[in-house]
Amino acid sequence: MTKNAAHSPPSSTEKNAKVVKERQFKGMSLTERKQARREKLIEAGIQAYGTHGFFSVTVKDICNEAKLTERYFYESFKKSENLFQTIFLQLIEKMQQTLMQSIMQGSPDPLHMIDSGLTGFFNMLHDDPRMARIIYIDAMLVQELHNHATIQETMGQFDRMIHAFVMLMMPKTQLSEKEISLIATGLNGYVTQVAVRWVMGGFKLPIEDVVQACRTVFLALLRDLTDQ
Repeated sequence: MTKNAAHSPPSSTEKNAKVVKERQFKGMSLTERKQARREKLIEAGIQAYGTHGFFSVTVKDICNEAKLTERYFYESFKKSENLFQTIFLQLIEKMQQTLMQSIMQGSPDPLHMIDSGLTGFFNMLHDDPRMARIIYIDAMLVQELHNHATIQETMGQFDRMIHAFVMLMMPKTQLSEKEISLIATGLNGYVTQVAVRWVMGGFKLPIEDVVQACRTVFLALLRDLTDQ
């Protein structure tokens, strides 16, 4: 074989063979298969963490749930905390979208917005206890034990969401941005603690009572600021 022949570019036949080799019986490329495995691990994580708790679940448990070997776990995630963070962010995004949709269903009446938002929020937690556990129990513990900045920052997004909600309810308020920010943080903390207690109590309290407990605080704030 000559030197030129040894370094000649691959033929079209060789290129086609390489493409075919990358595919499996379902016609998925290597990249697609990797993404599919990642999605299976995420779904398995939601099921395992949401049912048993983050600190009771091992990588092996996740892989058994996903029906994958452990080498595929490390193909997508360095450690369990990385999978948990991915799941947490995914669930938070879903929660925020659902919450904003619920709030806007009551627009423009502030009272209807409060009722619609709170009812939608607590119904969402009740309908998917796995989400409730991951966000309002395990995420708090992971943040505390591992000083997880991503979780802390993401939870702070709810402060800003409630901030925007307060502005929607009272667009003509004379309060400063700093005052509204502090009020939003307080409301977020209140709703979060009610949610944590409800989730940890196994949803035993009727949802109507839980919604009413939060509604009372929002309505009191609305009346107080309206009277000013």
